[in-house]
Amino acid sequence: MDMRTSINADAIAVEKRWCAQNYKPLPVVITRAEGAWMWDGDGRRYLDMMAAYSAVNTGHGHPRILAALTEQASKVAVISRAFHSDKLGPFLERLCRLTGLDGACPMNTGAEAVETAIKAARRWAYRVKGVTPDKAEILVADGNFHGRTTTIVGFSSEPAYRDGFGPFAPGFRIVSFGDADAMEAAITPDTAAILVEPIQGEAGIIVPPDGYLRRLRSICDRHNVLLILDEIQSGLGRTGHWFAHQHEGIRPDGLCLGKALGGGVMPVSAFVARRDVIDMFGPGSHGSTFGGSPLAAAVGLAALDTIADEGLVQRSAELGAHMLTRLRAIDSPAITAVRGRGLWVGVEIDPAVASARHVCELLMEQGVLSKETHDTTIRFAPPLVIDRVDLDWALDRFADTLSRLTNR
Repeated sequence: MDMRTSINADAIAVEKRWCAQNYKPLPVVITRAEGAWMWDGDGRRYLDMMAAYSAVNTGHGHPRILAALTEQASKVAVISRAFHSDKLGPFLERLCRLTGLDGACPMNTGAEAVETAIKAARRWAYRVKGVTPDKAEILVADGNFHGRTTTIVGFSSEPAYRDGFGPFAPGFRIVSFGDADAMEAAITPDTAAILVEPIQGEAGIIVPPDGYLRRLRSICDRHNVLLILDEIQSGLGRTGHWFAHQHEGIRPDGLCLGKALGGGVMPVSAFVARRDVIDMFGPGSHGSTFGGSPLAAAVGLAALDTIADEGLVQRSAELGAHMLTRLRAIDSPAITAVRGRGLWVGVEIDPAVASARHVCELLMEQGVLSKETHDTTIRFAPPLVIDRVDLDWALDRFADTLSRLTNR
């Protein structure tokens, strides 16, 4: 083992010794990143085809976002919401105008945005719809992933997310994803909201049938139920629109946002909603010390402006169509399905050929970094700033890897 390899091995060993083993990362130690590229401690370069689960849509170390971060940090970073700042209002105004909704509650992580949505929906059900106290119910989709808090994993359909963490909060019912008829049939007078991802990310980039979201919008209108969409991964340009629900021309009653909202440098999230929903929060009803800080607001605004000014939404649409075409053209027995939208694609790998983890490890050796989900799906979701030539380079490496696996 040479000195450089030893340094990487030591870094992995120290992390493994002291960090909870709640992730299973690939054996690579990233020490620097810029744009769509990352480098390990040996100076080897890797193309990022994952973008930190869509948190790095604007690329690593974007100069405009770093400038906003450092300028604001040098002035004032965190004051809690006990005082006003000159940054929060402009940030949330930009976000609300972008979504077409009326108000927002700033938080930090995506899971916090979802928890905020749950609280708002329940209080709306009691105070506006007239549901009996403590009886409100929220309908969710099979295969969902909305975060890791105990409330959220309680309505997951994935056993590994739930095992050993109960008892769980009541008030949720799981319905088949993509089946609007089943969702309508599950509605009762106590139903407060339907909470779904427009495209399921952690489940393997699962795209529902065309018209599914339009059907849900109509169903919610007909039954006086809130439609809340979790666009923490799918939002902010990832699918070729600002938000994935725009592919069907609808507007939700509430929207959970995060990840890319932090510009790849810090956690920033928000629950954005129509006026009668966001007004369910009054002083003391909800809060976060760091949520909506001057630093978070400055970074969030810079992230939104960067996506808009650099045309990254259109870039995602164009490069995403190219990526889908290229992936679907790969003639390999290892691939059983290719699905996605924009620069967000899941490739299903036949487990009889290889595990998705093994393919990701082989790609790492080729200088391409991604990560599997559910053992059989490889996710391709590069930063939206990626160059077409670099994207093609990664797709060439992928095709070559599959060819060597299958001798074709």
